[in-house]
Amino acid sequence: MDVLFLSRLQFALHTAFHYIYPPISIGLGIMLVVMEGLYLKTKDLKYKKMTSFWIKIFALTFALGVATGLVQTFAFGTNWARYSRFVGDVFGSALAAEGVFAFFLESGFLGILLFGWDRVGPKLHYLSTIFVCLGAHFSAVWIIVANSWMQTPAGYEIVDTEHGPRAVVTEFWAMVFNPSTIDRLCHVVLGCWLTGAFFVISVAAYYLLQKRYKEIARSMMKIGLSFAMVSLILQLISGDSSARLIARYQPGKLAAFEGIYQTAPKTPISVVGWVDAKNETVHSIKIPGALSFLTYRDLSTPVTGLDQIPKDEWPNVPLTFQTYHIMVMMWAVMFILAVLGLFYLKRLETKKGLLWPMVFSVVLPHIAQQCGWISTEVGRQPWIVWKLLRTSEGVSTSIVKQQVFGSITMFVLIYTLLFVLFLFLLDRKIKHGPEDVRQDDFIYQNIGKMG
Repeated sequence: MDVLFLSRLQFALHTAFHYIYPPISIGLGIMLVVMEGLYLKTKDLKYKKMTSFWIKIFALTFALGVATGLVQTFAFGTNWARYSRFVGDVFGSALAAEGVFAFFLESGFLGILLFGWDRVGPKLHYLSTIFVCLGAHFSAVWIIVANSWMQTPAGYEIVDTEHGPRAVVTEFWAMVFNPSTIDRLCHVVLGCWLTGAFFVISVAAYYLLQKRYKEIARSMMKIGLSFAMVSLILQLISGDSSARLIARYQPGKLAAFEGIYQTAPKTPISVVGWVDAKNETVHSIKIPGALSFLTYRDLSTPVTGLDQIPKDEWPNVPLTFQTYHIMVMMWAVMFILAVLGLFYLKRLETKKGLLWPMVFSVVLPHIAQQCGWISTEVGRQPWIVWKLLRTSEGVSTSIVKQQVFGSITMFVLIYTLLFVLFLFLLDRKIKHGPEDVRQDDFIYQNIGKMG
């Protein structure tokens, strides 16, 4: 294992652990807007208790998301100095925009969201909830802008400096709205919404099984299932659009997604299977012509295979193929659960065989997102910036593998402890459940009517 491999492994571990939390924050943010909105509209106190309960879980995930995100920033400087120098102008503007438009907005109103129930009017509190939700979404916007630029660079020029070539932004908005930004942003945000929706579904199913907070659990289940179904349908449309975009700009990645080694008409989709990299073939159940139709809306048009890509530019096909198909499989499982949940919505309390899978469904969006990111990032290898900078050219030259291995060991231990602590605190909050309504909630209701 050399420095390049260990540095990639280290950053992958950082990213995978960090990305547990932002999707929860973004997904719960939109859930809080819906729940508190229902409270203001109906004045039903169950929606206030529901909102207060999820605000505490939101705060827990927000804190860990911020803490783990900071580590990634330092990793750019320690392990990826040459890459940071190359993209510094691009990333500097995008990450600065995240700080101004996202982090300060989100953190500025977080205090009102957490502690302002009885200190500000209901409309101002709801406004703070909306702003915190927007802040979480804006954070995703600028991170996706930076990552999308690495996939489909635009609005730049290469300038030679004494330290080597450097990408400099020439058109800010062309950089922001590079060819893949919108598609990728929609896909990521919808994945976050699914994370929030299935988190709510999971907790609601747990309470129904325990026969606790039944009225609140029924309402949470209805909100979660409805939002999940809408998000799943939109995610299907988004995925189709993203695949066609990848076929245009990164054909080698799409070929790896489906294990297409040879370019041929009526290109099939593999439903399930595995890659035989040695013999450059895929053993799978195939639907002939399906990939051609989804990509070009024609059954006969061939999709570019890996035989059209220089072999030194092939990604890790087995890993890309398997993670991509696991992501698609998770979507299918979530869709089935959402359909069954809505169908049996009025009788869910009697369907223990469905409620138990719903309790564990909280992990499905996380598996899908982790696998989606792996397939996306591994699929563009060996490029760290598509067709401009190879990954091997971005790693720092001043570090040795012993240093990287030592830091990986340290971070694995720390992140394991943090994750155990997160699960412990989360378990306590869920078992404690929504708090009982206090007497001054009735005063709050009257203030709401006057406000």
